[in-house]
Amino acid sequence: MSAAKKISTHKEITFTLNGRPITAEAGNHQNLVELLQNQGLFGARESCGQGLCGCCTVIVDGTAVTGCLTMATLVDGADVRTIEDTGPNGELDAVQQAFIETGAFQCGFCTPGFILMTRQLLDAHPNPDEDQIYHYLAGNLCRCAAYTEIIKAVKLAAVKRNG
Repeated sequence: MSAAKKISTHKEITFTLNGRPITAEAGNHQNLVELLQNQGLFGARESCGQGLCGCCTVIVDGTAVTGCLTMATLVDGADVRTIEDTGPNGELDAVQQAFIETGAFQCGFCTPGFILMTRQLLDAHPNPDEDQIYHYLAGNLCRCAAYTEIIKAVKLAAVKRNG
């Protein structure tokens, strides 16, 4: 009688998280949001669980991904950035500051996803027009309907980033 091969349910992965090297155990069925929460980061939130709302947005190797649909093991070797990634010396970056100054949030549940998408937008288009803003933010939903303020925040963040 042959012994059954033991199947591993976890994999050790290494990645960079907001500029710090990390080694973590990732479960075979664990998503990126769960992995981040195990690291003490709760900014990316699983809301819809279907990749439709943007609350779980995380930047992986410079590209926004839905953390609820991204398997944790896929970030092995990647550069992962979350809302907790701030400006120099732990200060708020221009995008975070613009969201505060314009009141571009109500409950704040969706705010991390909008901020990360705004960072990605401004990295690609430092002076975006409204069509570009709408395109980049189309995958993020705000149940409180703070959209007018969010658009103002994006425009202000562009001004702040460009000096």
